[in-house]
Amino acid sequence: HDPLTGLYNRRFYEEEVKRLDSERNLPISLITADVNGLKLTNDAFGHMEGDKLLVLFAEVLKQEFRSDDIIARIGGDEFTILLPQTDSETAGKMTARIITSISTKKTDKVALSVSFGWKTKENMDESIENIYKQAEGYMYRNKLLESTSYKSETIKLITNTLYAKDVMEQKHAQRVSDLCKRIGIAMNLDAGDINVLGMAGLLHDVGKIGINESLLNKSGELDDFEWADFKRHPEIGYQILRSVGEFSEIAEYVLAHHERPDGKGYPKGLGADDIPVKAKIIAIAEAYDSITCDCSYKKASCNSVAIEELKKNAGTQFDEEILRIFIMGVLGEKW
Repeated sequence: HDPLTGLYNRRFYEEEVKRLDSERNLPISLITADVNGLKLTNDAFGHMEGDKLLVLFAEVLKQEFRSDDIIARIGGDEFTILLPQTDSETAGKMTARIITSISTKKTDKVALSVSFGWKTKENMDESIENIYKQAEGYMYRNKLLESTSYKSETIKLITNTLYAKDVMEQKHAQRVSDLCKRIGIAMNLDAGDINVLGMAGLLHDVGKIGINESLLNKSGELDDFEWADFKRHPEIGYQILRSVGEFSEIAEYVLAHHERPDGKGYPKGLGADDIPVKAKIIAIAEAYDSITCDCSYKKASCNSVAIEELKKNAGTQFDEEILRIFIMGVLGEKW
């Protein structure tokens, strides 16, 4: 048995396939299932939350199938149900019943979403391995349609959860998004790039979902250990966003928004030419907003102080050319 879900494990399933693959058990149906967004859930909320999804799905399967059906967890997010003496129509009805059952299931953090496929072996000339591959193929086609939509909804849930953890984060994200778009306009970028900038600015700190709430709201300075933990947020954000097709480009900018032209940034210590332009824009927008607005560890400074602070770090922390455009073209101040 699988120790997490209590279902049969892969080894037992493979033995049962050999044992049950006989004429007296025809037709034999196979249902394959894959939990959507498990890695995304693990990256955002931790593996315990992902485990809750797996256990929840396993409980649904135990309730919906017969005692002599073989229900197995054969991989991290993969499940297979082996149904002896079950025709394709019945397997389809069973699958529809499970889909209905899981449509209302959720953990404390995320909804349960699963993609399915099934195929039936009608005669002994057919290979059970090929039957499985066909069922899996149908499942993956369904997953292409279902998973992206689910992941997009999960991203929204993640941002809402983050805003609940840090009440100032939502306003900060919206202001950075607006500043990024204004910088893009001042740089004469096209409308598509400006929209991408706005979304990247809005999601630049989504990785903070993986950082302890007490750390995010700490009023004093962070110690070395806390700072090392905090610096993980661009990588967490990258892992979350890259799993969703529509956010994969943005993921690269989120990963690099704390890189510096002098190579002293994080997480990779990239040089100036290797940092994406949109990441450089986010860095300036975020720094300006952090200086000019109240946050948990300091009071806001005035516009002139912020400009001097940014200029002092031109060419080292910030791209000088973009910074010049920001100060003159967006803020309307002299360089």
